[in-house]
Amino acid sequence: MRAITVRDRTAEPALTELPHPHAAENDVVVRVHAAAFTPGELTWPATWTDRAGRDRTPSVPGHELSGVVTELGYGTTGLTVGQRVFGLADWTRDGTLADYVAVEARNLAPLPADVDHVTASALPISGLTAWQALFDHGGLTAGRTVLIHGAAGSVGSLAVQLARQAGARVIGTGRPADRDTVLGLGASAFFEPSRLEEIGEVDLVLDVLGGEILDRSAALVRAGGTLVTIAEPPRVRPKDGRAVFFVVEPDRVRLADLVQRVRDGRLEVRVGAVRPLEEVPAEFAQRTRGKTVIRVADGD
Repeated sequence: MRAITVRDRTAEPALTELPHPHAAENDVVVRVHAAAFTPGELTWPATWTDRAGRDRTPSVPGHELSGVVTELGYGTTGLTVGQRVFGLADWTRDGTLADYVAVEARNLAPLPADVDHVTASALPISGLTAWQALFDHGGLTAGRTVLIHGAAGSVGSLAVQLARQAGARVIGTGRPADRDTVLGLGASAFFEPSRLEEIGEVDLVLDVLGGEILDRSAALVRAGGTLVTIAEPPRVRPKDGRAVFFVVEPDRVRLADLVQRVRDGRLEVRVGAVRPLEEVPAEFAQRTRGKTVIRVADGD
């Protein structure tokens, strides 16, 4: 099968041929129709080693996918051959930038026929990250105020919509060109990062940027509030609140809820460039606006 592989941190990703994956116990093999990736994942330790810390290069990057089940591993239940699915591949196994991928069945959710593979492949990491940050770690409820950095990005744009639907007041930050997009998604106010100190106190900060923005955000969290980040462990903590750094976790039930919101028109998934598998090496070298999706196969 075709696959994108990386051999070390300095080598360029390359399109190569690999053996067909094996479906281990409780796995399924999925024919990948669309996949998404994060350029920064080449810096993640799990890209290069397995769960025991052993080298597993050459590695196949990418962790989001949408496709069709072609094989069931021993003991696998809940999914069937021929079923449309989407979800997350394990961090420490070969990923989704390939014709086929072996995935734990519990990490996948059924994909309704009226949601296309490109949209579905852009939803798992961004959607689950936004939900877990806002509600599982941030405890956001109706009437509270949340500040979302990078509010026009793949995570931030979904977080704005989910927070607004939960009855929270949403403040977004981003580049000047993002203002109309963020306000259109449901934010009640928009600030450029240079004006953070003008925002005042908020109940929750969701940070996806790290660095100076993360440091300055700690002072905006009111007593009892929470600073949540996916970028890096916070160096500066709120004076009288919590600081949380987390890595997104698979969640089949939540994926089903998120895709239903897409079907109902309550959730807009912002997709940037859509590229064929052959163009992945070039995509890793540049940063495009929005989530980049790789179309691996057409149709069902």
